[in-house]
Amino acid sequence: MDQAVIPFDWARMLLGEEPPTFLLEILLRTIVIYIYTFGLIRWIGGRSISQLSMVEFLLVIALGSAVGDSLFYPDVPLLHAMLVITVIVLINKGLDYLILWSDKAQTAINGIPNWIVRSGRLNPDQTSDRGIGKAEVLALLRIEGISNLGEVEHAFLEANGDLSVFRAREPIAGMPIVPPHEICPLPHVEPSLREGEPSPKLCCFDCGMLQSRAETACLHCKGEVWTEAKMPDSRLA
Repeated sequence: MDQAVIPFDWARMLLGEEPPTFLLEILLRTIVIYIYTFGLIRWIGGRSISQLSMVEFLLVIALGSAVGDSLFYPDVPLLHAMLVITVIVLINKGLDYLILWSDKAQTAINGIPNWIVRSGRLNPDQTSDRGIGKAEVLALLRIEGISNLGEVEHAFLEANGDLSVFRAREPIAGMPIVPPHEICPLPHVEPSLREGEPSPKLCCFDCGMLQSRAETACLHCKGEVWTEAKMPDSRLA
């Protein structure tokens, strides 16, 4: 039978039953878990932690666990929890200084933006690097008030998951994204391949690249599905 907990037992509250050298083990445990968890979050990517940097996100998780355990579990000594909290804050402060003074450290810790839209077309390679699909990119663009890819000159998925959109001064014909394709699918169009017959202005359904001549596969992403390109004001191009 477990021994009854004695309230306000200061020896248990501060040190527990472990020897004082156990504090050094806690120091090592905290550093190892912090680095391991940071690596996992870095791998997950910024879109999962929008509005917070990866360091800030990890700080919230680590402090929440350290503080919570010391509040609810009588077998967690306060000094152990305080050491964990102190080490976490010191590590976080050290990373802040690295980010401040070293561009290489900032890139390694926070990552770099991804160029996901350029001149009205999606960049599948950049979106796949961040684990984000076409539908999610189009949803983020609609949140920014974009109704057609032809309106976008550049769009970047920042390291923290935010989307930076730069509108084109002169919109071009592009793929409509309003209403969402899940609600109102775009009709697929076959490119004209007969000699002497003008090709309609089409865009690749996978990346939005405009077709300048009759092709069976997109020159940018190798997609083979085409839809009619339209001007942002919904007029036919």
